[in-house]
Amino acid sequence: MIRVGIVGASGLAGGELIRLIIQHPELELTFLGGSSNVGRRPSELHPGLRLDLGLTVESTADTDLSDRCDVVFLATPAPVSAALAARLADQVPCVIDLSGAFRIRTPELHERWYPSVERTVELADRFVYGVPELVGDQLADASLISLPGCYATAITLGLAPLTLGLGLDLKTVMIDGKSGSSGGGLSLRTADLHPLRNGAIAPYAPTGHRHAAEVRDFFERAKPGTIGSLSMSAYGVSHVRGLLASSYVLTDDEVDARELQRAYLRFYKNKRFVRVRRNTETLIPVPDPQAVLGSNYCDVTALHDPEGGRIVVLSALDNMVKGAAGQGVQALNLRFGLAEETGLTAEPVMPA
Repeated sequence: MIRVGIVGASGLAGGELIRLIIQHPELELTFLGGSSNVGRRPSELHPGLRLDLGLTVESTADTDLSDRCDVVFLATPAPVSAALAARLADQVPCVIDLSGAFRIRTPELHERWYPSVERTVELADRFVYGVPELVGDQLADASLISLPGCYATAITLGLAPLTLGLGLDLKTVMIDGKSGSSGGGLSLRTADLHPLRNGAIAPYAPTGHRHAAEVRDFFERAKPGTIGSLSMSAYGVSHVRGLLASSYVLTDDEVDARELQRAYLRFYKNKRFVRVRRNTETLIPVPDPQAVLGSNYCDVTALHDPEGGRIVVLSALDNMVKGAAGQGVQALNLRFGLAEETGLTAEPVMPA
């Protein structure tokens, strides 16, 4: 059994990690870490988890994890993750960080979007940006893995067949993102109170989002110069789970609807957790967050808009699973030589 620790066990992502790990046939949960809920059981913090795991939250500050864990998930705020990663990097075989502390490799961009997160360039360069479908071979021997943000996962998987597959030059990419309230975690903000959030479409980042910066940073390292400008507007909606990223792409390269469909099917042919959909395939338009809730799937489709001279890419996922904990377990599977889908075969829950 692979021994797993979770730091940040009381948060939403931490709870989702616990849920997935205790159902995984090859994983043993051996440590739960935190600061404000020391001594409490998982069932006290996450009402859906009623099993007695024989664990309580422990202080991470004075705990040596080298003999207790083979892999540690950091479901902590970015400044905390940066400090913990520096300490754990050579203490346990693998650290998987769910925060934004190490997502952006370029120091100047990191400083702009994460000014309060101090890290060394040397440590940042050791992290693999963990999109399993795109860097799976790099995960096999990775000791440090930085998971993409939820929006960044959807956007990157949506754009990759255009850039890394067809080799298109994307002159302009404009992204419209809509996410449920769980994307904001458990921190209490007035704008997230039910009377203000329910039924609303709230533009909380109308002119820029750090997940767009990490997407640009990833593609610039993977295939330099393929994206000209990339901008994003993000909106909060009244769903709890799920997000939809709509990417509007302008390119001077010739492409048609049939070529796009073939390119996406070819690119994701052997990728278990990316489902290429047609927008008229089912009873509701897809991709749609409703159709992936509770699963590790990302649904994508690419449409050609000849009147607007653009490509429209739609990507939907459950931000708590494929956008966070599920993708983390997927990366763990690849890191430890397990079948990629182990512990992640649950189909979506619908209606939700």
